[in-house]
Amino acid sequence: MDRRPGLSVRLKLTLSYAGFLTLAGVLLLVAVGVFLLDQGWLLTNERGAVRATPGTVFLRSFAPTAAWVMAFLLVFGLVGGWFLAGRMLAPLDRITEATRTAATGSLSHRIRLPGRRDEYRELADAFDEMLARLEAHVAEQRRFAANASHELRTPLAVSKAILDVARTDPHQDPGEIIDRLHAVNTRAIDLTEALLLLSRAGQRSFTREQVDMSLLAEEATETLFPFAEKHGVTLETRGHVTLALGSPALLLQLTTNLVHNAIVHNLPGRGRVWIHTAAGPHTTRLVVENTGDLISPHRASTLTEPFQRGTERIHTDHPGVGLGLAIVNTIAQAHDGTLTLTPRHSGGLRVTVELPAAAPHTGR
Repeated sequence: MDRRPGLSVRLKLTLSYAGFLTLAGVLLLVAVGVFLLDQGWLLTNERGAVRATPGTVFLRSFAPTAAWVMAFLLVFGLVGGWFLAGRMLAPLDRITEATRTAATGSLSHRIRLPGRRDEYRELADAFDEMLARLEAHVAEQRRFAANASHELRTPLAVSKAILDVARTDPHQDPGEIIDRLHAVNTRAIDLTEALLLLSRAGQRSFTREQVDMSLLAEEATETLFPFAEKHGVTLETRGHVTLALGSPALLLQLTTNLVHNAIVHNLPGRGRVWIHTAAGPHTTRLVVENTGDLISPHRASTLTEPFQRGTERIHTDHPGVGLGLAIVNTIAQAHDGTLTLTPRHSGGLRVTVELPAAAPHTGR
């Protein structure tokens, strides 16, 4: 925004300090003069009484001294006010400089204003916290963009390679080429749809309804039962009515992703998955637990980042797109909920989703 130049805050404070100091001096001198006139001290000299009006004596004997005092107070107020204003506004200068540095794209700079808490320190600390969050968000977005570009580029490169081979090898089986292209194209579509779902969930543009998470858990289990049976994974579902407030479609997607992820990252032929729901005083809890390989706590903390995979998925023909838990985390946050990943001591992962509970409808 273009603004016309004006007086600096430091100059305004200086003039204010000097003005108040001068005004206080004037009032003090007036009070002293009135007091001296009232006592008659200005009506006599070394020879005795003088025949002059009180006003004349005041002007001749007291006014010049008062004028010098006022001049001194004015100069002292200007110099001292300029110094004090500079000291008081020094933290603001550091905050302004940090803001300009951040505006250039450098988010690593921090103010770190020393001293005890006051308004300036609270502003500086809030600004530092905002910069830290922005830096983390920008870094996450850059990683996401780089990973998404790589993931989207991979099926296109594979398709091009298949077509190049088919062009140079006329004896290649057309049916095999079509099947491979279909598989690659399916993966690209799945990835694109996952990215769109991730974007829509983060916008929170959905209507909130009362949803029974236990029914969603049963629906996701029934849907994925053939997939689990194919890979020798046993599913167990239990829980009572647990009501949450949100989008049925998104919460079903959340539940399905968790169950699918638990099946994929499991022990082949002997894996188990436990899905259960529980209702608390103010929250609704969905827990999906599975057997599998050992996962370190540090590794578990990164699985909600886009395109992160817990294992190499060598046990399944469904490679996935690396966005399952990222979508779950985004949906949970869009519903004001939390997602917690805890490695199991015997291997596998325990995923807990907590959502704000919805009050049940009461009939009359």
